[in-house]
Amino acid sequence: MMPLTHFLALIAFVIAAAGLTIGVAVWADLPLVALGLAALAGSLILGARQWR
Repeated sequence: MMPLTHFLALIAFVIAAAGLTIGVAVWADLPLVALGLAALAGSLILGARQWR
């Protein structure tokens, strides 16, 4: 079982990474739609790999 402090730290790091990713995308003038499509494509690729 994962201790509560590790779980909360994991959630905080994921939220921070998402914020950093969105911040870098905005800074680089990348449309958020393109970022969303890239995330969707990555999710589909990783999901398809698990089905093998």
